[in-house]
Amino acid sequence: MFTGIVEEAGQVVSIRSGKRSTELTVRAPRIGQSLHIGNSVAVNGACLTVVARRRGALRFDVLNETLQRTNLEFVQEGSLVNLERPLRANARLDGHFVLGHVDGRGKVRAFKREGKDYVLDVEAPPAVMRYVVEKGSIAIDGISLTVAGVHRNWFRIWIIPHTCEITNLQACRAGDRVNLEADILGKYVEQLMRRPPRARR
Repeated sequence: MFTGIVEEAGQVVSIRSGKRSTELTVRAPRIGQSLHIGNSVAVNGACLTVVARRRGALRFDVLNETLQRTNLEFVQEGSLVNLERPLRANARLDGHFVLGHVDGRGKVRAFKREGKDYVLDVEAPPAVMRYVVEKGSIAIDGISLTVAGVHRNWFRIWIIPHTCEITNLQACRAGDRVNLEADILGKYVEQLMRRPPRARR
């Protein structure tokens, strides 16, 4: 379980095909020393397991399914990825409940500065748009953000400078692919409403 409050924008050291999976190595000087083999980390919002650690760099094994469902398929050496350690049971929930299970990939329509803040417009597949509501929460590359506007196949986010500075949004460009995870609450409500009345008792 995560909160969508990114702790560090790590830099990809390498991504290559290994014997059993794709090996992703990320330099994480801030959080890397506190992690151990077997720990979970949200990498651009996708929950991955640390399989090796060396001098502040973390290595993950990435399944083909994960590559196909997320924007990790497109990262290269030098790319920035958002990192977050799991939520502690006694910690504050500053963002919203994020599972680290990416629902789909979105496409950046526009990312621009408006005064002191930033505006991010993202196209999303229907499977994600059905859960996007104005003033609701959504995780974009693992960042907990509030939806400011909803259109037929895209939505708008306003972003403060601090968020841009500490996440991979600092390198965001139109056309980029981003990982999207909709709020879990909407999914559970939908599932419950689909059940016949007798099954809800």
